[in-house]
Amino acid sequence: MPVGPASGRDVPRFAGPATFARLPRADEVTTIDVAIAGVPFDSGVSYRPGARFGPQHIRQSSRLLRQYNPELRTSPFDVQQVADIGDIVANPFSITDAIGEIERGVRDILASSAVPMLLGGDHTIALPSLRALHASHGPIAVLHFDAHLDTWDTYFDAPYTHGTPFRRASEEGLLDPEGCLHTGIRGPLYGESDLADDRTLGFQVLSTVEAADLGVAASIEKIRTRLGNRPVYVSVDIDVLDPAFAPGTGTPESGGLLSRELLAMLRGLAGVNVVGADIVEVAPAYDHAEITGIAAAHVCYELLSVLSLKNAG
Repeated sequence: MPVGPASGRDVPRFAGPATFARLPRADEVTTIDVAIAGVPFDSGVSYRPGARFGPQHIRQSSRLLRQYNPELRTSPFDVQQVADIGDIVANPFSITDAIGEIERGVRDILASSAVPMLLGGDHTIALPSLRALHASHGPIAVLHFDAHLDTWDTYFDAPYTHGTPFRRASEEGLLDPEGCLHTGIRGPLYGESDLADDRTLGFQVLSTVEAADLGVAASIEKIRTRLGNRPVYVSVDIDVLDPAFAPGTGTPESGGLLSRELLAMLRGLAGVNVVGADIVEVAPAYDHAEITGIAAAHVCYELLSVLSLKNAG
């Protein structure tokens, strides 16, 4: 029987372990199905810093999560062993070194047969995660929730930043070009060529405007059709949400998804072959009353619920 979170009926929510959802640590369980790992790294940001403090903020904001998900009718902590394995330590002064360290950390998770669930950190961390997953699963379909494409080439001639991970991943042959999709894209671009380059790299776009016009159910159908049966990496930049729902982030853009819409789209992944995920760009210095942290914690919870259906089946 999996070891679950500390019970809110036995230990007050404001007390107990400082892990995600007050789950057990790695040294408190014998096997792990899903490993929650913080990646406190934000040396790749281009505007507001602070996402290095995101993992602990998300953990703190997850204290009110409970065992049963009524929308998906699953108990994500009862049918699979979820554990918080702590943080993957990454060099804050060398992006290249940090990318290598994060890749090794994710490889270690995969070697234990666990699914990696990363709490960022900035979006640079998606590249080393995809490198590790590709080594285990082959070409990966990326479902990328974000206001921004993150397929730019360089920024001030730097090839590895939070705006470039999916270009590098595509160039390295890590992705399945028939299965990748951005969702929630909006706001100004550098030019029309940004979209053309993105298509060449293998991505389709479901913009915020298109998602609003289609509605949640049709958006889910478009997402599922694109992903098919491929191994899927779900990457959620919290700025996919409108700043009203996620002010604590580094590059906010007006006109984003509602938190209700994002959570519904994630639930719509039930049955999809999710092999890893990240939740990134939570910058607590710009958050108010844990608004952004709570949204990120619920994003993680819905992804854990989707994985529980897979593990239970």
